[in-house]
Amino acid sequence: MIKLFKVKERQREIAESANGRAPVKKQTAGELRLHKDISELNLPKSCSILFSNGKDDLMNFEVVIRPDEGYYLGGTFNFSFQVNSIYPHEAPKVKCKTKVYHPNIDLEGNVCLNILREDWKPVLNINTIIYGLYHLFTQPNHEDPLNHEAAAVLRDNPKLFESNVRRAMAGGYVGQISFPRCL
Repeated sequence: MIKLFKVKERQREIAESANGRAPVKKQTAGELRLHKDISELNLPKSCSILFSNGKDDLMNFEVVIRPDEGYYLGGTFNFSFQVNSIYPHEAPKVKCKTKVYHPNIDLEGNVCLNILREDWKPVLNINTIIYGLYHLFTQPNHEDPLNHEAAAVLRDNPKLFESNVRRAMAGGYVGQISFPRCL
C-alpha cells in the first residue's frame, strides 16, 4: 500500500530544498493554540511577557508581574512558563523565579493556583493564567497555602504579614530566610 501522505511530504521537502529554503517544521496543535493565545493576549498594564529564547521558541517564555495594588505593590516578580505540546489539554508548568514571601508560592517557586492544577480545562488560556497570577499578588489566599507559615501570619496578623512582605521585598530576612530585593 502506498502511503500517500509520505509521498506528498517528500515531494514538498524536495520542492523546498530546490528553492533553497530549509524544510518548514510542522507545528503541533499545542503550538498553534499557544500562538493563537499569545496573539489574543489582553494583559493588565502591570504585566508583560518576554520570549528570551526568541520567536522560534514560543513554548517557553517569561511573564513579569508588577502589582499596582495590595501587599506586593511596587514589587517585580518573574515567572517561567513551559508549555507542553499537548496544550491546552494539559496546563502549562509555571514557576516563580523570584523568591517571595507569599502564602501561595513556596520558596522553590511552586505556585498554588487552582487553574494550574485540578481546575484546568482546555477552554482556559495563557491570559487566564496571567490574570490568576496577578490576582494572587493583589489578594493572597491563606486558605490554600504552599507556604503555611506565611498563610498563618496573613490569617492571624495581617499587619505583621504586611511588614514581613515589605521586609522580604526590600531584600531582608523573614525569620531565618533571606530574600532578594525585588522592589
